[in-house]
Amino acid sequence: MSDISISQLSKTYPGATPVHALDNIDLHVQAGEFVALLGPSGCGKSTLLNMIAGFESASGGSLLVGGKPVTRPGPERGVVFQEAALFPWLNVWENVIFGPKTAGLPKAQYEQRAKDMLEITGLSAFTKALPVQLSGGMRQRVGIARVLTLGSQVLLMDEPFGALDAQTRLTMQELLLSVWQNLRTTVVFVTHDIDEAILLADTIYVMSARPGRIATRIPVPIERPRTLDLITGDVFNELKRDILQKMRH
Repeated sequence: MSDISISQLSKTYPGATPVHALDNIDLHVQAGEFVALLGPSGCGKSTLLNMIAGFESASGGSLLVGGKPVTRPGPERGVVFQEAALFPWLNVWENVIFGPKTAGLPKAQYEQRAKDMLEITGLSAFTKALPVQLSGGMRQRVGIARVLTLGSQVLLMDEPFGALDAQTRLTMQELLLSVWQNLRTTVVFVTHDIDEAILLADTIYVMSARPGRIATRIPVPIERPRTLDLITGDVFNELKRDILQKMRH
């Protein structure tokens, strides 16, 4: 597993009127830690995630994953987007093994892992189904299984459940808790939902409005394993009130 170390990171988009997206970002994600980036729309959460993924370059500062500078995308950093972005002409199994197969890896290196990830995400009975035959939640499961099959040491998730209905979203949150409990992958999870951040994360970083800065770091003092019942508990609601106050300021 890999840690993530970010120091004095900034991002400015040039132009006639430069856009200062991020400024002076400092944070450290330990190997195997689940971190949530929480903040209002437009604060730079997705920009920061894209920089960790290697999709965008920094304007200043340093960004290390596993002690190495991030200069481009790599299979050690898997990304799950808000939309699953599956290949519609491929079935579930073909979508899940697409990455390692395209990379030319021998089947022995990825087939069993793919089967294991399909089992963990509850997709074993749907391997021959096309994406059009699946619900939104099921398609996201395929997207998660596809990234996990790559064996990525870091899982980057950009509001992956944001487009789902409330009931499906809760189901997917519960699934993610179970998957992470089994694999202990390093996770950075972007969300604007306070309940979701508290339920899933070990640590929450609250970001300010643009230019995005880390306004506060909040450890989540709730033991694992966690279940959805936590969202009605006193500790959960007290922490939620504290985060709301910090976000208002």
